Amino acid sequence: MPQPLARILDQFKREPSRTGSLVVTLFGDAIVPRGGSVGLGTLLAFFAMLDTEGGVVRTAMSRLASDGWFERERVGRNSFYRLADKGRETFDTAVRHLYNPQPSDWTGRFELLLLGNGGNRDSAREALRAAGFGSPLAGVWVAPSGVRVPVEAAGAIRLEVSAEDDSGRRLLSESWPLHLTADAYQRFLKTFAPLRDWLQRDEVLSDADAFTARILLIHHYRRVVLRDPLLPGSLLPADWPGTPARQLCADLYRRLIPASEQWLDRNGVSAVGPLPPASGELGLRFDDQR
Repeated sequence: MPQPLARILDQFKREPSRTGSLVVTLFGDAIVPRGGSVGLGTLLAFFAMLDTEGGVVRTAMSRLASDGWFERERVGRNSFYRLADKGRETFDTAVRHLYNPQPSDWTGRFELLLLGNGGNRDSAREALRAAGFGSPLAGVWVAPSGVRVPVEAAGAIRLEVSAEDDSGRRLLSESWPLHLTADAYQRFLKTFAPLRDWLQRDEVLSDADAFTARILLIHHYRRVVLRDPLLPGSLLPADWPGTPARQLCADLYRRLIPASEQWLDRNGVSAVGPLPPASGELGLRFDDQR
């Protein structure tokens, strides 16, 4: 394993156990485009490359299935998993935010939601946060006008406010901890730029290393970008690190796809045999960077 990737893996191992979260990343990024179902043996083969014990993986899958993230199918003595409805909804939201966010049609106004005490407030708050809303005060949620309001918050009182004056700018700064997001983007750049630089010297990763690098890349980037409200550029600092971070992720991702897909060709198994070829959706990811 080349040194840049070894350092990334070492950093991952020093973090608190994130086996379950990494499983969700792997499914969303690599398994859904190839039919959506994969055998436990394929998952064990991947995590073995991270020096994660099989018992840890089995425990994580059992918990994820119990929590409604995955459905399990038994064929003889083998187990196969696919995303359940809960996991699929979360993945679909992440796809829009992660790979191909839509250009902003911001008009200078903000959507302001007042969330009452009725209904399932926890579910509404979680859905609003995932949709890109920020919260300057308890029960108050804000996003650039035009952001889709999730159905879980359909009962909220909706208003529009202008962001052109100082009060609007203060609302913006207090709704999202952009300094924390910027710091996270900088850490992502510091972690993955050496691997990009190494590959730019025409170095080659093995199929196994390419797949490992691809999943860790998206796992790290996903953790940052899903906290980013993706505000219009006119509302961000001129040196906003989210832009070079996305460019880096897109460049690395395209370099890693061919070899990483070859690893799946050899190791990916579904309940009916080898994984099918990837759908066309895979080739459209990060297409805005072309």
